[in-house]
Amino acid sequence: MKRALLAAALAAALVAAGCSSGCSSPSPAPAEKEQAEVTFTNPVFSDNFPDPGALLVGDTWYAYGTNNSTENVPLLTSPDLVAWTPVGDVLPQVGRWAERGNTWAPEVITAPGGKFLLYYTARSTATNRQCIGVAVAGKPEGPFVDDSDKPLICQADEGGSIDASPFTDESGERWLYWKNDGNAIGQPTYLYGARLSDDGLSISGEPKQLLVNDAGWEAHVIEAPQMVRHDGRLYLFYSANAFDKEEYALGYATCEGPFGPCVKASENPILHTSPAAAGPGHGFLVTTPAGESWMLYHAWPPSAVGSVAPGRQLWLDRVDWVDGRPVVKGPTVEAQAVPR
Repeated sequence: MKRALLAAALAAALVAAGCSSGCSSPSPAPAEKEQAEVTFTNPVFSDNFPDPGALLVGDTWYAYGTNNSTENVPLLTSPDLVAWTPVGDVLPQVGRWAERGNTWAPEVITAPGGKFLLYYTARSTATNRQCIGVAVAGKPEGPFVDDSDKPLICQADEGGSIDASPFTDESGERWLYWKNDGNAIGQPTYLYGARLSDDGLSISGEPKQLLVNDAGWEAHVIEAPQMVRHDGRLYLFYSANAFDKEEYALGYATCEGPFGPCVKASENPILHTSPAAAGPGHGFLVTTPAGESWMLYHAWPPSAVGSVAPGRQLWLDRVDWVDGRPVVKGPTVEAQAVPR
């Protein structure tokens, strides 16, 4: 009887300790188990959100996208680049020089005095071409206001100007990169660069052509430039080919300085269509607080290229640097660790 009572007491103690039939090794602590399961899969935003440009302010990521049916510049926010929440329209009114309805590829940088500058593309009423404007806000979520009566850049004789991308170098100098919309009128497309004024509201000096669509995979257009400095070197990322085709892809060039000269990488394109995603491009490389590199970009579902719904979804993939070359690990549909 005593032996049976002892056995029952021992069994009860084992159950209370989290063991039943043999207690060999402790179970992972809840925090360890939770940490091991923090992964994500693409797309990170399944609704239409083309041409992303991103900014980290404090602990929040802000992503700005091309217009939709109701918003000039839709905004998403995220704590980790993975879980995105729609916020609304950060540019309720385009500048007086523009008309509503074709507001493309916005990007935001910080400016002196705690301000934020939004560079965006819209249709000029004077030229009927896409041109570039700049709007100002006191917060990254806006509202941004463009109080100018003319665009910042408008190369009407070259088809217009689109895809403005600001860059602040380690020296503090500000630069702007964009594309002339030559494909709209059957002309070549160039990626341009120009120095910005100290306040970021005007161009200082003459623009310079940095790249042109002269590679086979680029076809009739290169666009969506982004200048990035990594480990002391400058990389000019860009996309090429028709945005509504599976041939759309992403490449890069290395540049000797913010004004070039720039040389395209021999391994281009570095991100292209896969069975999981079609026409990936218009990427935006971000660096996390832990120093990791990740590429935000849009891509079509392979079965719905060029469709209105779901449209171009938001994807996120890691970028590794191998012998000074960026290697995009994507398009990836397998589970991967959340950025740090």
